[in-house]
Amino acid sequence: MGKQNINIQINDRDVEDSTMEIAPWESLGISDDFLFCKIMQNEKFLLELVQMIIPGVRISHLDIEPQKTIEIGLDIHGVRFDVYAVDQNGPAFTVEMQVLDKQNLPKRIRYYLSIADTRLLEKGVEYDRLSDSYVIMICPFDLFGLGLHKYTFTYRCEEKPELELEDGTMNVVLNAIGTADDVDDKLKAFLDYVMGIMSDDDYVRRLDMAVQEAKMNSEWRREYIVMRQNEMIMKRDALEAGLVEGRALGIEQGARAIIEIVKEYGGSSDDAEIKIESKMGMSPEESKKLVETYW
Repeated sequence: MGKQNINIQINDRDVEDSTMEIAPWESLGISDDFLFCKIMQNEKFLLELVQMIIPGVRISHLDIEPQKTIEIGLDIHGVRFDVYAVDQNGPAFTVEMQVLDKQNLPKRIRYYLSIADTRLLEKGVEYDRLSDSYVIMICPFDLFGLGLHKYTFTYRCEEKPELELEDGTMNVVLNAIGTADDVDDKLKAFLDYVMGIMSDDDYVRRLDMAVQEAKMNSEWRREYIVMRQNEMIMKRDALEAGLVEGRALGIEQGARAIIEIVKEYGGSSDDAEIKIESKMGMSPEESKKLVETYW
């Protein structure tokens, strides 16, 4: 297929259709990142959760920064952590509720670790005094497809797996739909709760009570709506930018631009086919072929 100029029409209805719907505040559960951040402002909830996930870590007191945005410089991509907490004795914890599988989680974990270290180094900390750093991703999907509830990663020598680098970092990916018998009952009860399954577990019952109380907070409700509306605007603007790029570059490049945007916002290949078909005037067969080629 040769490079061609294409004409993509954008109208208000297209923009409306491209945005996500805002989930009603009353329907939210702990798996919503906004509500998760608000609940985990409570040190007791966060400390119990971290120690449940990483039982060997010693924590005395957590200074919590919910939805912490860290900007390193004008030309460097910043990052917003769902929950960033530092223990007064050193360890730092980044805890994320990651609902969508955007197929970039391992690289995102790598970036989170680097940003957290950069922030510490900017404060004048020497390399050998860098705090231990833990990144915890809580997912309602199995990123690795092995059925485990918990995947823990540290750096080890390929030639000698028993030799650990001991650089002070640990990455934990939790899978709320795991099937293996690999975690204790308390962590399993929490992960079930992420999936909307209630239990008699004490932590889960207290957590659920906090969720119900949070839903009565009118200030948080307003903040949630404004944040989600801003996200919708950003998504709309990103889609418009991709369509403009596609108009200028041609069919292949335009399809790639739309696919990239759909992936970024957690859409499926079917979503990409529909967008390419409607925005680029492709037939269903042509749209499907483009997605199969560039997805």
